[in-house]
Amino acid sequence: MARTKNVNGVNMPLTAAEETARDAEEKAWADGRPAREMEMIRNHRNGLLSDTDWTGTSDLTMSADMKTYRQMLRDVPASNTVYEDVDWGTKPA
Repeated sequence: MARTKNVNGVNMPLTAAEETARDAEEKAWADGRPAREMEMIRNHRNGLLSDTDWTGTSDLTMSADMKTYRQMLRDVPASNTVYEDVDWGTKPA
């Protein structure tokens, strides 16, 4: 099916140059998926780490479970490339 554009309410086929440009845009988007996945992983991980930062203040002793959880979160980007596949673990109480 040929791609079209809307010009003044009329659907018209893309020119060869427009098709080539659109193909390049779609390829660039597809090629950027790994970077977008890693950005989502890091952003989510950073939020989870921020939620537990208070446990590392100088007047508290961080539990071993919390240390393990936070280390697991720090290791997430090194062992995952697809956001949906990440096991975020369970935050200790």
